[in-house]
Amino acid sequence: MLQQVSPQDRTLSGTRSTTVLKGIGTALPAHVLTQEDVLTQARALLAPKYPFFEKLVPAFQNAGVERRYSVMPLEWFAADHGWAERGAAYMKGATALFIAAATDALNAAGLTADQVDTIVTISSTGIATPTLEAQAHRAMGFRRDVRRVPVFGLGCAGGTSGLSIARRLAAADPGSIVLMVAVEACSLSFRADRLQKADVIATVLFGDGAAAAVIGGGTGEGGEVILHEGHEHLFPDTLPIMGWDVDDTGLGVIFDRSIPSFVTDEFRPAVTSMLAEAGLQLGQIDRFVCHPGGAKVVEAIEATMDLTPGALDAERSVLRDFGNMSAPTALFVLQRVLAAGQTGKLALCALGPGFTASLLPMTVTA
Repeated sequence: MLQQVSPQDRTLSGTRSTTVLKGIGTALPAHVLTQEDVLTQARALLAPKYPFFEKLVPAFQNAGVERRYSVMPLEWFAADHGWAERGAAYMKGATALFIAAATDALNAAGLTADQVDTIVTISSTGIATPTLEAQAHRAMGFRRDVRRVPVFGLGCAGGTSGLSIARRLAAADPGSIVLMVAVEACSLSFRADRLQKADVIATVLFGDGAAAAVIGGGTGEGGEVILHEGHEHLFPDTLPIMGWDVDDTGLGVIFDRSIPSFVTDEFRPAVTSMLAEAGLQLGQIDRFVCHPGGAKVVEAIEATMDLTPGALDAERSVLRDFGNMSAPTALFVLQRVLAAGQTGKLALCALGPGFTASLLPMTVTA
């Protein structure tokens, strides 16, 4: 058991309650893009404009990504697109992904949409107002009185931070069901008009996808994934490391080359601090479940956390099969780790714009 009990872990009577992950689901768009095809298309579009392109070709080959999925077909990216077209593609693609991931998670939990009391929607790759849970309301069959909590701007940390937000809401309202859905269409930010290496690296890594989680009260019967209080660590003076540039054409990625070295220097102290807030020590964690930002980031996490090289196998397999999907990616990893039968104390971790580290401890009972 955790050494500290937060107020959110207690009912009004003062007795301990548990908040558990009842189901997890994932979804992918229809268009499969192999890394070879992406490189061919990127070379055709970018090499004539950018003399440095061929120097970055090894990044495609060493990224640990074999394929990823996109809401639009590969040929769509050959044309120029502005805000309106990108926004329309996001609205259609992200809504479909929301419905598919949410349905998958509810099925895994053995629940229906009309049993959901609160929806937390996480997305940073497009703008929808009304937000995605409203766009999907009729198709899903949510109740008219369902509570909506849309969250924008968490980026790659969104899956972990979003699950923490959903857990707090469920713990604060015992007996309620909270659905968290993280949806990203990273591919739509592809830019052929900017002379920045970050855009090429984004093309190397990013894909589209969605993940959803159903959170509610536990039964105490065993075989549960108990979610504990989440924690965040904001690093000062790090705003330029990751985020978006916004201009008339669309979103332009900010993706600093210093991220792997920053992880090496700063990730372990931040994780140690967040675990201490949860009453835990590094040695008590049986499995760190990490957002795979890229192959170098995964290697940096293993090195700084003194993990056996290759220990983050699920992280590498998710990166290989789907690329970096931003917010949903950590939940794809968690799904694989749980499916493999992992039990004990886990720590779901991610890094995102801010620059922020997010951590959610959980206990998987046998």
